[in-house]
Amino acid sequence: MTKTNKELKKVVISALIGSTIEWYDFFLYGVVAGIVFSKLYFPSHDPYVSILLAYATFAVGFVSRPLGGVIFGHFGDRIGRKSALVSTLIIMGVATFLIGVTPTYDQIGIAAPIMLLMLRILQGIGLGGEWGGAILMTYEHAPKDKRGFYASIPQIGLSLGLFLAAGTVALLSFALTDEQFLNWGWRVAFILSAVMVAAGLYIRTHVKESPEFEAQNIENKNKKIPIITLFKDYRKSILQGMGARYIDGVFFNIFGVFVISYLTQTIQITRTDALIGVMIAAVMMCFFIPFFGALSDRVGRARVYFWGSIFTSLSAIPAFWAMQHSDGNPLVIWVAVAIPLGVLFASIFGPEAALFCGLFDPPVRYTGISFVYQFSGIFASGITPLIATALIRTYDGQPWGVVGYVLFAGLVSALSARWIGRTQVAKDT
Repeated sequence: MTKTNKELKKVVISALIGSTIEWYDFFLYGVVAGIVFSKLYFPSHDPYVSILLAYATFAVGFVSRPLGGVIFGHFGDRIGRKSALVSTLIIMGVATFLIGVTPTYDQIGIAAPIMLLMLRILQGIGLGGEWGGAILMTYEHAPKDKRGFYASIPQIGLSLGLFLAAGTVALLSFALTDEQFLNWGWRVAFILSAVMVAAGLYIRTHVKESPEFEAQNIENKNKKIPIITLFKDYRKSILQGMGARYIDGVFFNIFGVFVISYLTQTIQITRTDALIGVMIAAVMMCFFIPFFGALSDRVGRARVYFWGSIFTSLSAIPAFWAMQHSDGNPLVIWVAVAIPLGVLFASIFGPEAALFCGLFDPPVRYTGISFVYQFSGIFASGITPLIATALIRTYDGQPWGVVGYVLFAGLVSALSARWIGRTQVAKDT
């Protein structure tokens, strides 16, 4: 193995591990929001109101992610990708640990949800800066004909993070009584983050800076503030990326977050069974994300993303029909969750990283992909569990309003991917 290949391997491992930790921390909140925080931090006589309040703080994390993307995108484009990534990991780790030790509403009253809200904001800032940097480190180190594949590897961090978050909560749910889990068991999952962050920091500080960043004449090319240059010269790219991102945020948060409370409260299966379905999907995603990333190197990012958006959104129809008519059969439910989320979702999430990187030039690339991914996440991801919960209640437990919402998101993203392909803005599509 050449020195260059060894360094690429180290960068890929570093990006994957760091990304996994960040997503674990972020999605752990989403996994427990509807089943723990709604009871301990947002008590109400109406369980739907409690869940909506808990999901509102979940959404706040998405609102703060663009702030993290702009802040760390700026430093990542001006100072370097590596230093920005180390900072984001520290912020996320500290915030997650503190959530695990935050007193409940019964213990300190209104201060409890306020503290939870502030820590969720910090989580959003941390992840907002993390995603773009991890993607760029692999994208800019990789050979140009394999950038789709290598840029998709940090994306596996989402599935691994989701698996670890769902798996940890499922294991604690299985091993403890409901009373023990609500009293202290859920806190263990958050406190464990400190150990993972320490390991991630050690690995991340031992990789080299992106070669494309180092190749720039920083003094000449980065005198301007990246976010100003972005809005001056890349407005079309911003709109294209945000439109393409829509189905990613909506679909993942329907099948990875909202579905847990839907299955436990509407279909009335156990929390453990619901989490197992998400875990199975997360494992499958680990294999299909790089598959579709590599496919995008051969047939084009925009083409893979276009068809992925269509088939992924359409899968919501048979999936929710199967869940609704499952009679609580865990096997049927697991298949209904695992195939759409574990296989079809990967067809958009795999090529997405390189697709977005190709929209922007190196001097503004960190800022550009971070802004597109994180700002669109406010409406594509953050408010999706709120919308889905409201639609379920509006239609008396029937899922077809949720399905219609998914189909609309798929159409928007498919048209946006076609727009990217036709205008050839993505430079390596």
